[in-house]
Amino acid sequence: MEKTVFEKNNIRDYVKSVISEKIEKLKKFIEFTLEATRDIKKTPKYDSMREEMQEEIYQMQRQLAALNDLKTNMARVLPAATSRVQLGSLVITNKARFYISVSLGEFFFEGDRFYAISSESPMAKKMMGMQSGEEFTLNKIHQKIVEVL
Repeated sequence: MEKTVFEKNNIRDYVKSVISEKIEKLKKFIEFTLEATRDIKKTPKYDSMREEMQEEIYQMQRQLAALNDLKTNMARVLPAATSRVQLGSLVITNKARFYISVSLGEFFFEGDRFYAISSESPMAKKMMGMQSGEEFTLNKIHQKIVEVL
């Protein structure tokens, strides 16, 4: 089996770009929705439609705040190589690839599946401090750490 080499800095940059793209899309959608609320003509349903749109804008603003928090937290993730699992580690197990950074979830990078998980997630907490060769079980799933970058 051929060993794949992962460049952690590229993965870090990719996660940051995904977050930035989501922020930009959401900003544009909020602006579009705000513009649409201004264009609503006075109709019998004017107030209820406008109220629904305001609620939608509020929800999008909450999502935007959460994305901005992810962006801020991502700035704290150091790109340095690690031998033990910690914030910023790229952990390759026999089952999956985890980037301990922010809670972004599943993403694909150069054809490979990764999971960006927060250091507060149960999976990250279970792996913290471990190194290559160590094993753990979470939710009845046994995994072996193949590599920590």
